[in-house]
Amino acid sequence: MCIKCRFFASTGSFCETELLTTRKHLVGFKIDTKIEANLRYGKCRTGKSLQPQKGVGTPTAGIEATENGGFMNGRSYSRREFFEAATVSVGLSALSAAPRFSQRVGTNRSRPNFVIIFLDDSGWADFEPFGNPRYPTPNVRQLAEAGCRFNNFCVPQAICSASRAALLSGCYPCRTKVVGAHGPNGRGLDPKYATIGEVLQRAGYKTAVFGKWHIGDQPDTRPPARGFDESCGLMYSNDMWRYHPESPENWGKYPLQYWENGKATIPDVSPKDQTMLTTWYTETAVRFINQNKDRPFFLYVPHSMPHVPLFVSDKFWGKSGVGLYGDVMMEIDWSVGQIVEALRVNGLEENTLVIFSSDNGPWSVYGDHAGKTPFREAKGTSFEGGVRSATIMKYPGKIQAGTECKKALCTIDILPTLVYLAGAELPQNEIDGKNMWDVITNESGATNPHPYYAFSTTRFLEAILSGDGKWKLHLLHDYRYVVTYGEGGFPGKYQQREQSPALYDMEADPYERMNVIDMHPDVARKLMQFAEQHRQRFYQR
Repeated sequence: MCIKCRFFASTGSFCETELLTTRKHLVGFKIDTKIEANLRYGKCRTGKSLQPQKGVGTPTAGIEATENGGFMNGRSYSRREFFEAATVSVGLSALSAAPRFSQRVGTNRSRPNFVIIFLDDSGWADFEPFGNPRYPTPNVRQLAEAGCRFNNFCVPQAICSASRAALLSGCYPCRTKVVGAHGPNGRGLDPKYATIGEVLQRAGYKTAVFGKWHIGDQPDTRPPARGFDESCGLMYSNDMWRYHPESPENWGKYPLQYWENGKATIPDVSPKDQTMLTTWYTETAVRFINQNKDRPFFLYVPHSMPHVPLFVSDKFWGKSGVGLYGDVMMEIDWSVGQIVEALRVNGLEENTLVIFSSDNGPWSVYGDHAGKTPFREAKGTSFEGGVRSATIMKYPGKIQAGTECKKALCTIDILPTLVYLAGAELPQNEIDGKNMWDVITNESGATNPHPYYAFSTTRFLEAILSGDGKWKLHLLHDYRYVVTYGEGGFPGKYQQREQSPALYDMEADPYERMNVIDMHPDVARKLMQFAEQHRQRFYQR
């Protein structure tokens, strides 16, 4: 646990966002047959060959292993009030630790497939058409041309585990208590909170997750126990391993393992193995699509990249011509293309909703090994550079192609929206997200049903965004500011700064530069009331 980080001192979670600031970080590098490195400086003096272990390669089939819009337009009922009124007959069964489900919503229909591609630490401007990177990303660009780009899509906390748990549970981190980033053997998301996988699995969907899980590394919180029929990948971040330069003695106690369907098939992941992660996730995803083309499925692909340390396969090494980060992004773009092509070949494009996004903004302190964002600050903060993620949704015939959406949306809304589209059942446990399908499809008069979205960093509430996306209030809080940027895979330095209470007009100033709190005291007062309500509901327990 990082002794410098006040946020994690009492949480029991590992501080991923401050951990790598006092010593050198492992440089992303291409692995040949030998590596000379010293653990302290990101190298290994053993000189041993770091090829994949015998019998380990691309995973193949059959492997057995591992709250209303703008400012309160009319009366709105909380999910708690709704269930008290509509599901009294459930009685004491709601007290069960296992997630239960309420009445079915929607009607019988030809149920769509769902694919979520979720990157790790990708910058808002890392792909066309959001930015103009120096490397090509044709597949992501084509995905946007065939769907809608969401320019104001956010996550409630810009740190790995918290963000992923919010996506999969539809709940704020302050509800589930999954904050920051857990380490090896971390508890993660309590099983009493249902995941998208569990919701859709019970509705007859085939479910799979291939990639970085990071919401539980215990038997009852790993993918097979959380509603996923098939799974492979890492249980936590790829820098939590024996080559960690900040604390090799600590991280060396916990080998980074590659899991397939509940079993660790690579007991100690090597650098060479890391070069294959994007490929393995992609090829397994394609196989899953091919094998489940005749039934509804939910495919979740949370890539390990471009979280540091950066690794890329031989086929993309040096291909971008602009450095390792560009190579990694080109490989991710390739992955997107492979998955979309598999849907097309199997005749599934017209009946599949594809969502492309990131868990948070870039880890900017790593300089040329981090992504780009035009917004203020980055990962691990509640400013837009941390919580705003470039997002695309494609669903032919349902979402108009080549469009943009500037309305505010959040990952907590994905679960209830997919439940609606699948005609499935909402979890009986209370959630915070809402069905946003009318907003996503730009229905006439559609407004965001939330009065606000709340942003936190670990256990601290820091900002409130009005549901219409117009206003954002920052509460008094500390944040980390990059004073020097790293180079070649080494981190730069942070400085702790204080953010005073501030109000920003997000339509005129999405970069959070001009504090207009004195010009709009009534707006600030309203958002402060929301903040206090949120604190009393979630932080006074």
